[in-house]
Amino acid sequence: MTQLLTLLLLPFSWLYASVAAVRNWLYDTGRWRSAAAEVPLINVGNLRVGGTGKTPHVAWVVEQLLSTGHKPAILSRGYGRHTKGYRLATAADTAATIGDEPWQHYHAFGQQVPVVVDEDRRHGLAKMRRQLPDRTVVVLDDAYQHRRVQPSLNILLTEQARPFWDDHVLPAGRLRESRLGARRADVIIITKCPPEWPEHEQQAALARIRRYAQPGVPVLFSTYNYDAPIAVVAEDASATLEPLQPVVVLTGIAQPEPLLSELRRRGHPVLAHHQFPDHHAFSAAELQRIAAALPRGAAIITTEKDAARLRESALRTIVASLPLFYVPIRVAFLSDGAQRLQALLAPPQLTPRVVA
Repeated sequence: MTQLLTLLLLPFSWLYASVAAVRNWLYDTGRWRSAAAEVPLINVGNLRVGGTGKTPHVAWVVEQLLSTGHKPAILSRGYGRHTKGYRLATAADTAATIGDEPWQHYHAFGQQVPVVVDEDRRHGLAKMRRQLPDRTVVVLDDAYQHRRVQPSLNILLTEQARPFWDDHVLPAGRLRESRLGARRADVIIITKCPPEWPEHEQQAALARIRRYAQPGVPVLFSTYNYDAPIAVVAEDASATLEPLQPVVVLTGIAQPEPLLSELRRRGHPVLAHHQFPDHHAFSAAELQRIAAALPRGAAIITTEKDAARLRESALRTIVASLPLFYVPIRVAFLSDGAQRLQALLAPPQLTPRVVA
């Protein structure tokens, strides 16, 4: 049935891909122009809608930039927020005002790394240069298709379990443009790989990528390291998740499977999974229903991204009453991937790419 539906939707995908291809051609030939960069711009994006791990990879890049003396800022569209236009994140913001992913970055880096949201990245960059003139580099969160600005380094992510080369353009698949969009990448990272992914499977994936990417583009492999669970209500430092404790999983992300696998690997029986759409705005009524059905002795586990939305003031009372934890994730690279990406983030490779 799924294959039949894909075949029926393919003509619409071809139409969608054709429109995207014409748009890319206009930029590639200079008929439409990208904004010239005054500071280096690092884009972390993908071809697929959701689920490739942009947020933790943006955090990894920012940490590397900080370690080398850069003063980075983050610019995002702020998907899912209830506001419009340019907004510089402050302590008063929430996931509702700037989006869950930008709020997660602000929560992680605080005042050290300004976080700005603007659906028009060109406008956002121009205003950032006036408001934040000391920033030495800007990390663009999910701007691979936003070609009105020209990155100095274009990092393309694709998920190991759902790679772009096995997918179709919307609506038959989940790609935002054709697979040939990989040609714009300066480096490609296959994300969420098994930590011990066999070399022959890595080479097979590399061969598939070479059909679409520019010759010589580095291809890296990353995985996730999961930290100890943390209570969503930050002030409840005494709350702990016991080893082998049964859990109920609550997610509103595109790809929750890695979290489920990690919990099972740690020996936690997963009693239920309440799965909502990506960027879902949780309601008090939903949480109350989950609480009412929570088995005795079980805890609720969610993701760091979902925790950003669960900290909304309207949910604080019900969240504080629940044994609710999130599991932080950190990016790690297989083989020498970290060193290779660090080299791409260092001068002279990282310089503003000026478009005439």
